Amino acid sequence: MLVTLVGPDVGGSDVVGIYRVDGPTSFTLVADIGAFSIANPPATDFFVPSGVQYALQAYRGRLLVTDGHHNRVLGVTRGGQITVLGAFGNIVPTGLDVQGRTIYLAQAGPAPHLPSDGKVVAFRPRSTTVRELASGGRLLVDVELGRGHRLYALAQGLFTPGNPEGAPAEPNTGALVKANRDGTFTTVTDRLNQPTALELIAKTAYVVTLGGEIWKIKGV
Repeated sequence: MLVTLVGPDVGGSDVVGIYRVDGPTSFTLVADIGAFSIANPPATDFFVPSGVQYALQAYRGRLLVTDGHHNRVLGVTRGGQITVLGAFGNIVPTGLDVQGRTIYLAQAGPAPHLPSDGKVVAFRPRSTTVRELASGGRLLVDVELGRGHRLYALAQGLFTPGNPEGAPAEPNTGALVKANRDGTFTTVTDRLNQPTALELIAKTAYVVTLGGEIWKIKGV
């Protein structure tokens, strides 16, 4: 379980990091990502020292965590050791998927999250090569590899310029999109209400919204 924005630097009193759920009412801290982030600040500008972690993904015996505020992807071992696997410019990394050694990463882009900045890229840990696969999504928040190695992304939608960083997109402007071979996106379903996460199972897409709903999209 990934927990963020609960540390003293944002007025909280808990530990930012990865927890193991041991039972209905018990859990154990596995990795203190907040302390690591404070001790190892990013090269890009930031105002939350402990970072704003977004996605958690299993990867070759460890876990990957994106930090959309510190613009990097962290690797976490089962023993809680944390390393930086990928550091980027101000691209706001969000959702993840993996295949083999390749990591697929969604980028929301900096506010106001222009469509040209909404991208899906691929990279491998500690590689200096980042391969752009598709661009043109409004505030991309997740990416998933579907049937036939087809990439799908989740766009939260229209971000109103002037809104504070981290604010959600406008209601009912989100979309599920499909990456094309020419580097563009095709809309599969639109008018999604502030989607935040995507999961593909066979031909069905499951979308979690900011309001706590789960939507099912068949025939993907």
